[in-house]
Amino acid sequence: MSSEPWATILLAEDEPGILYTFKEILEEAGFRVRAAQTFEAAKKWIERDQCDVVITDFSLEKEDLGLELAREAKKRTPAPAVLIYSDYPTIERLRAAHALPIDYFAFKPVDPEEIKTAISRLAARRAESLAWSWSQGLKRRREPMGCR
Repeated sequence: MSSEPWATILLAEDEPGILYTFKEILEEAGFRVRAAQTFEAAKKWIERDQCDVVITDFSLEKEDLGLELAREAKKRTPAPAVLIYSDYPTIERLRAAHALPIDYFAFKPVDPEEIKTAISRLAARRAESLAWSWSQGLKRRREPMGCR
């Protein structure tokens, strides 16, 4: 494991035991984790800081509040990848997540290895996308402006 975290995660979970355990597992895997136990705390963190991945319970504090947090995260530029999990996955919840779009939907009980793999893939894909966008911006600045 590298001493330098390579992805920053916002973890939003209202159950203290799950939040603590999930945070420890992710930090041991080399991620930098910011934990929020409420929707408001997570939303404020999203508004003031950047992160690579947002992980939230679908029912953060109450029904659908995790999905609302995901919406807030997707408004950011650049938007983080969003992983949402649920203990009661209904067709309606899956459709709502797909419509946003959520990058990964997991089911409780959450398998730590599945989540670590998903985060690694999502963070890598986001990094590649940001690098490509950055290189395209540089390329456009170097191109001639056309005939005058």
